Amino acid sequence: MNLHEFQSKILLSSRGVHVPEGQAVSTKEEARNTARDLKAAGFAVKAQIRAGARGRAGGVRLVSLPEEAMAAAGDLLGRRLATEQTAPTGHLVRKVLVETAVEPLQSLYLSLFIGAATAEIVLLAACEGGDDIEQRIQNGQTRFERLALGAEQTLDKTAAAGLGARLGLAAGLIPPFVELLGQLRDAFLELDATLIEINPLSVVEPGRFVAVDAKITIDDNALFRHPDLMALREESESDAVEIAAQNRNLNYLALDGDIGLVVNGAGLGLATLDMVRAANGRPANFMDIRTTATSLDVAHGFALLLGNPAVRSILVNVHGGGMQPCDTIADGLGIAMRRNRRSLPIVVRLAGNNAEYARFRFANFGCKVIDCPDMWTAVTRAVSAAQSGESQP
Repeated sequence: MNLHEFQSKILLSSRGVHVPEGQAVSTKEEARNTARDLKAAGFAVKAQIRAGARGRAGGVRLVSLPEEAMAAAGDLLGRRLATEQTAPTGHLVRKVLVETAVEPLQSLYLSLFIGAATAEIVLLAACEGGDDIEQRIQNGQTRFERLALGAEQTLDKTAAAGLGARLGLAAGLIPPFVELLGQLRDAFLELDATLIEINPLSVVEPGRFVAVDAKITIDDNALFRHPDLMALREESESDAVEIAAQNRNLNYLALDGDIGLVVNGAGLGLATLDMVRAANGRPANFMDIRTTATSLDVAHGFALLLGNPAVRSILVNVHGGGMQPCDTIADGLGIAMRRNRRSLPIVVRLAGNNAEYARFRFANFGCKVIDCPDMWTAVTRAVSAAQSGESQP
């Protein structure tokens, strides 16, 4: 679950991390009133969407007067903001964060995440933060420093101090920097986070760090332990289709193509995406059917594709395992086809547990599928069907 910037800052502030004073508002009048209450020399008005690169897309405005804050909020609220990290249609701005503008003496980049190789908390840091951090890393202008924070209950302060030194921090900044890393590590564990990113982390006066921008991602699987965090989920912005799919044991992400994908396993799903692209096709979605999904859950996934008018063919790429045999997928398709009379070319590649029985189930349901012996044949057939606009066989 990705949190908004203002939500992330509230959680970090409650755990001792300094953030700019401010408030999220939903009307331009509230923006003006908040700016007046802040009594600052300058203000930042920031569109609240769950995507980065907002500054380059015009989603962050720096102003000097409360009336200017009101005008900026009026321009942002109700519009769709598209950034490098959103679909071309962008995200609807329902709130803006009005806060005191920060004039940094120095800015850093920090992020905490779970290292895939060690399953421990890892910290990445750079001596310069900002919206263009990725580009500067690629160009070799900045480099990341890495520190494994481990799984112990306490922070290794010596290692944290060494990181601060490698980032070029003055000696007087090292103790508060070490304290900050301890606060962030504790927050990461307490919140069951998978990501905490602060960019930039600014020094605003000697010995004081401020999280000018912050992003937190919470592990969905741990939300049962955090009913207070569950309340932060805003389905009004989240894709209702994707949330419904999650409730059906499907990991689903809508894309802008015309080939619907039904795959079990995230790795196989990503490989299928790559192969469709390599064959000059355009995937309409990413789908990973979890091992806990029933045939009714799978039918919901097929229904999503059949109900998408942009989808012109469906590719089913399944490797049956002990927890999820191929016939579960076949039954899901059969149920969905009986509920939805739309006719589309359906290309299948089946392997593994109960693959032959799945073909028998397709026939029993009356599902006319294009059965392919391998993945590449199935991919190219699905791409051809979508591009030619052919009907179901």
